[in-house]
Amino acid sequence: MNNNLKFRIVAILAVLLVCVYFIVGIPKSKAEILANWNNNIHLGLDLRGGSQLVLQVNLQDAFKATADAVIDKMKDAMRSATIEYTDVDRNDPQSLAEADSIQINVTGVPAVKAAAFRQLVQDNFGDVWNLTPVGQTDYRLTMKPSQAIVLRDATLTSSINTMKKKVDGLQLGLSETSVQKRGRSSADAEIMIQLPGVDDPAHIKQVLQEQAVLELYEVLGGPYGSQDQARQEKGGVLPLNSKLVSSIVKGGAPAEWWLLARRPEVHGQDIRDASAHQNTQTGGWETSFVLSQDVAKSFGQFTAAHDNDRGRLAIVLDGRVLSAPTIHSKITDNGVIEGLSGQEEAADLALNLRAGSLPASVEFLEQREVGASLGSDSIRDGLISGLAGVGAVVVIMLVYYRRSGINAVLALVLNALILLAALSYFGAVLTLPGIAGVILTVGMAVDSNVLIFERIREELRAGKAVPAAVEAGFAKAFLTIIDTHVTTVVSCAMLFLFGTGPVQGFAVTLVIGLVANVFTAVFVSKTIFQWELGGQKQVVTLSI
Repeated sequence: MNNNLKFRIVAILAVLLVCVYFIVGIPKSKAEILANWNNNIHLGLDLRGGSQLVLQVNLQDAFKATADAVIDKMKDAMRSATIEYTDVDRNDPQSLAEADSIQINVTGVPAVKAAAFRQLVQDNFGDVWNLTPVGQTDYRLTMKPSQAIVLRDATLTSSINTMKKKVDGLQLGLSETSVQKRGRSSADAEIMIQLPGVDDPAHIKQVLQEQAVLELYEVLGGPYGSQDQARQEKGGVLPLNSKLVSSIVKGGAPAEWWLLARRPEVHGQDIRDASAHQNTQTGGWETSFVLSQDVAKSFGQFTAAHDNDRGRLAIVLDGRVLSAPTIHSKITDNGVIEGLSGQEEAADLALNLRAGSLPASVEFLEQREVGASLGSDSIRDGLISGLAGVGAVVVIMLVYYRRSGINAVLALVLNALILLAALSYFGAVLTLPGIAGVILTVGMAVDSNVLIFERIREELRAGKAVPAAVEAGFAKAFLTIIDTHVTTVVSCAMLFLFGTGPVQGFAVTLVIGLVANVFTAVFVSKTIFQWELGGQKQVVTLSI
């Protein structure tokens, strides 16, 4: 046995051992083999069963929030430039289709200040907004179409990323969960979430639907029993730069109203970490949070300034006051949210704060459950069809190509091992389309062996010796095999780029199988031929 053949055999054995390790690890018992197999080979929703949720992102919320931020900045800029105005407000799009129609209305700008106002808008907001005069003193700002598309895409992408963080943070063993956009464009604003193994996603739905926009405001007054009571105590007119916010209703108690500063001291995006824990003194559950360094300094100055007068700080979650604790000391980068109902609420709030707030609210359009029994039926039917196809291929190869057919069968088995090992190593999810990709890979593997065997037959009929015919057959079939496989890989790349989840799974499985097939059909199959021929003193015939 020459050194080249020894190297080939060692390489094949090494690949075989690595594949077995990726699939079942290093088990100590038969039960551990099955356990490792189940843990490493992830099954998709259609095989394992579970739930599929479809959500719609209310993009109009993102457009409203963007317009509100511009209004606040515009008011400050106009005051700094001493440009008088009567009011600055916006319209109120109510549906997804109306989101792009967001507009900001500015009224009461003196005619003598018109040029200064137009220059102010152009310098500060001209990249995003178009300014249109409406009469002598009024103006309208509308968002540029290109910027509206950018905002749509950014909102949808941010929502998907936040959803992924929330689902992963639930720690339900959902490593194979799929969170992806549904539809061809951001105008559809739909997100599809697949949760294999989850039969009752009620808790998950609750967590996903919460925007978890946490803000901390200075308390200017309250609590009040109603909005009218608050206005009466302030002489019928709310103070400048203030607003009334209701509290979160708990236990059937009536809502209270708080007078808060219009601008928050801390935004949700200023929080970099959060965790739930139980208070050792009271036994109640709390959520602690950590602020970013940039905000910690300014927040520390604010709390220090209100320490002596025992000011209050309202914790506002999704537009409702959760609690309004008294400031007892200077707070820099750490804070605690109290008054939570229990461990689940504290853990969910911490998860939402870590994941980040959703840029827009969401609503559920569809919920579909796939039972585990249906998944088992799919696995059984897929295995039966796959085994039937492989069995027929094995029989035909052995009958038509005789002993050389054994060569093809061994290469086919190693191809399947490499494919399963790759799926296990990369944590890929096996779905019904993926099984279809596996079966198609079997067909491609057989096709490669047929090409090689027929080339060898042609060389033998041309009168070449067996070793020379084998070498020539592999050499001539190699370029054809590479050509067909590269063409198929390009097709799979298009399926992956433009297809949805199941189609992408089919493409990935097929590509892995094709790469494995080049190795087994060319390298492994030729090694088996060389080993068989090298064991014979005089090679006269070849069973093919």
